[in-house]
Amino acid sequence: MSDVQTWIKETVTSTPVVLFMKGTAQFPQCGFSGRAIQILKACGVDNVATVNVLDDAEVRQGIKDYSNWPTIPQLYVKGEFIGGTDIMNEMYESGELQTLLKND
Repeated sequence: MSDVQTWIKETVTSTPVVLFMKGTAQFPQCGFSGRAIQILKACGVDNVATVNVLDDAEVRQGIKDYSNWPTIPQLYVKGEFIGGTDIMNEMYESGELQTLLKND
């Protein structure tokens, strides 16, 4: 496992809710990342840990390899890969995401 893969694994397993995104929670750099933050806020998650993949090309590629998922953002809850914005939106609309996040 590469250093980046090790770092990603430690990050997602040591923090309850982590969003790998383009930009920051305050200043998302793409519409999908902005929507992901809105969904988390709507679920009552105010202090989500975010990783700005634009800061580091290795992390940007590394997270895609780690999850075997081609797009950003990516949400992790309790070390488990949940999905991107579309999946978060579907889970939010069904109430599943709120339930998942409430159990922290």
